[in-house]
Amino acid sequence: MTTLVFVHGTGVRQAAYEQTFRIVEGFVTKQRPDITVVPCFWGEQFGSKLNAKGASIPLYDATLALDQGEEEEQEIILWEQLYQNPLYELGLLSLQPKTGGDSNPFGEQPGDQLHDRLLALTPTGELQEKLQAAGIAEGFDQARRHVTSSTVYQDVLNQVSDSDSDCYDTIARAIIAQAMFDCQHHNHDFIFPNPELRDQLVELLSNALGKEEDLGLGDWIQKPLSLLAGPATAWVRNKRGAITEANTPTPGDILLYQSRGQQIRNFIQKTIKEAEPPVVILAHSLGGIACVDLLVTQPMAQVTLLITVGSQAPFLYEI
Repeated sequence: MTTLVFVHGTGVRQAAYEQTFRIVEGFVTKQRPDITVVPCFWGEQFGSKLNAKGASIPLYDATLALDQGEEEEQEIILWEQLYQNPLYELGLLSLQPKTGGDSNPFGEQPGDQLHDRLLALTPTGELQEKLQAAGIAEGFDQARRHVTSSTVYQDVLNQVSDSDSDCYDTIARAIIAQAMFDCQHHNHDFIFPNPELRDQLVELLSNALGKEEDLGLGDWIQKPLSLLAGPATAWVRNKRGAITEANTPTPGDILLYQSRGQQIRNFIQKTIKEAEPPVVILAHSLGGIACVDLLVTQPMAQVTLLITVGSQAPFLYEI
């Protein structure tokens, strides 16, 4: 009984291959019930993938979801700025109109109270654990001194009101960003913590300073962030993780085959040897190239016919 081996092309993974295989098998079986169709699915095991989980892609984890909301995208842009200048957000907040303060100009102002709490804060419990996990526990005090000695920090303190919650997260982000900035400056091997851990640190520090509710990014910063990048560039950059994840298989398989194609050819050869002869190969795209390469270098007597579909093998051999 003749066996037809179906070899797929570049970029194909489990779901797509199974769907195509059912179509091919159904058509062949209907026309020639004496032919057995067997799969040769190499993509999942030998196809390209991000083996280091996106370590080569800037902000991969933070940009993995394609359905991020607008505020999430703005947070990504904000942190891109903070990684370069930890005082960036404080600088923007310091330019905002003063929203009030204590009604008694001679009493202790809300900004003074916040400043005192920040200086008296000794990280303990979960906050200290997260600082250690992020690798910035030792640099926390230095980062706090750097931020609290800055002019923009003093300007922000003068604007704090009893009902103001924006400043808590802004100051917390500045200190965490400064600690990471300092660690990276002194140790080039320092690895920035993942966005989830980073955001947990900001929340814990902000709560420790006395923040009562989380209102997200304030309106005052969303417009400046939206102006930092052109619409198309910003959209692609903010979703680079998801875009890379979705588009890696197709060009990646081609590049991988050029450098390590032998493992794919070995898999095809093994599938052919296990099939009942005579064998007919139906190969698509890169699968056709791999089959031609295999049969040219290692002729297999049980293969009586090779059918390529949408394959560049003839062109590649001609040039």
